[in-house]
Amino acid sequence: MVNRKLFRPTLTEVKEHAVSRPLGGPQPNKKPAPPEQTHAENFYWVKQMQARTPMTVVLTNGEELHGIIEWYDRDCIKLTRYGNPNLLIYKQVIKFVYKAGEVHGIWPFRKLSDQDKRERLSLPFLDCTIADCE
Repeated sequence: MVNRKLFRPTLTEVKEHAVSRPLGGPQPNKKPAPPEQTHAENFYWVKQMQARTPMTVVLTNGEELHGIIEWYDRDCIKLTRYGNPNLLIYKQVIKFVYKAGEVHGIWPFRKLSDQDKRERLSLPFLDCTIADCE
């Protein structure tokens, strides 16, 4: 008969192993969490400012403002308008922003009448609608 000895770690070896690997640390094969701040909003504002893109800002009360974004910070944007005073708008009252001339609020599968197209595609900074300019 073969005498087999059971190899067991001592209590001090178990404690040393537990200290070397913290419980709250990252797992070896786990992806790190994405960053909390991606700066995508900052990139968008800078891109529109540099291109001097005509923008439409829709406020929470439904009012639409047209102009060019000249400046922004964490809480507000400055909208430069032609023929009207420039505005400093708090971001908390902005519902959404889009490039002037883009169609918004239309489901792609819904057919529009010619009148709807003229109303929705009219550009306030031009004297004609897109339908008239075609």
